[in-house]
Amino acid sequence: MVKIIVVGPRGKMGKLITQAAVSREDMQLVAGVAPKGRDYIGDDLGMAAMTGTKLNIPVVDDLAGVIDDCDVIIDFSTKEMAMEVLELAVRHKKGLVCGTTGFSPEEMQRFRDASKEIPMLYAANTSKLVNIMNKLLELVVRTAGDDLDIEILEMHDQWKKDAPSGTSKEMGEIMAEALGRELKDIAVYGREGTSPRMPGTIGYHSLRAGNIPSSHTVYFGGMGERLEITHHSYNWECFARGACDCAAFLKDKEAGYYTIKDVLHL
Repeated sequence: MVKIIVVGPRGKMGKLITQAAVSREDMQLVAGVAPKGRDYIGDDLGMAAMTGTKLNIPVVDDLAGVIDDCDVIIDFSTKEMAMEVLELAVRHKKGLVCGTTGFSPEEMQRFRDASKEIPMLYAANTSKLVNIMNKLLELVVRTAGDDLDIEILEMHDQWKKDAPSGTSKEMGEIMAEALGRELKDIAVYGREGTSPRMPGTIGYHSLRAGNIPSSHTVYFGGMGERLEITHHSYNWECFARGACDCAAFLKDKEAGYYTIKDVLHL
């Protein structure tokens, strides 16, 4: 049994993660942690996360006060709150699953540094099928990447804070590595004007509209043919289930930097 704290249990992902964790026999929720000032602090976690039942578990605004009760923290909150959670996880030697995106390279390095002291799993996308898609992207690029133009189109809801998405950045990094390049050197974000496409680049295009949950398509353009690999999520439940799988994986793990590939044995 892995004891879990969910950060931001009223948020889009936190709510679904709480619901997913409740349904699992291998998990025990011990607390929900809300950002300070939220009107649901002090409520029952089950009611705050809209599970439909009381869980007799508190929602608090002080992670330090409950962190010693858990094995693993699941955090899909904001980048600002994630840095505070990371600091406390290291201080109390607790496993951490973080799925928040939008971090700078310097902030991402803090997660890698933390992995020297705690089991740390960062995943921009916890969907099983997205990560299988990443494996397919790597296969295509390693097989025929030099002969293809690569374009990424990603769509999310109107509230998505970062663009391109963390998932599409991860896809780009995987393909850039397969090409023996750095994504920062070959990424092109949108286009304007009439200049021809630069060979060897990876193009990014971000759409934000309505309540589109998540959609990623990678186009591989060759001469006389085109390959498209696409993932659509109908809602966020697949990410919540994946986050719980990640937390279960971290239980009793040694300090280290883990990814969803380790969870799925990819």
